[in-house]
Amino acid sequence: MVDSALVVDDDAAFLALAVRILDELGVPAVLTAGDAASGLREATAGRPAAVLVDVDLPDRDGIDLSAELARLPWAPVVILTSTDRDAGRAVAARDGAGPPFIPKEELAGETLRRLLSEG
Repeated sequence: MVDSALVVDDDAAFLALAVRILDELGVPAVLTAGDAASGLREATAGRPAAVLVDVDLPDRDGIDLSAELARLPWAPVVILTSTDRDAGRAVAARDGAGPPFIPKEELAGETLRRLLSEG
């Protein structure tokens, strides 16, 4: 399991839920950010091992942000989330592979645990 994570999402209720889920998974340090700009600052300062990024952020496209985060020197595990299940197809269509995508309603499922364990 990763030792730290950052959640970038403009929905305060979802941020709180994601923090709770990550805590229950045993991630000891969880940072949050409400937009892409602060997410990038938090990632650079905190160097999280994993980052969950909302596809639809108010100040920048989450898919583009996820690509930039994945290129950081310590190569965090980057996972995209959205309430829109079709966003996963948009991720794949944009560059073929893209980061993993988990619909928000499935965040507490096994996929997140597996991805964070592999990281």
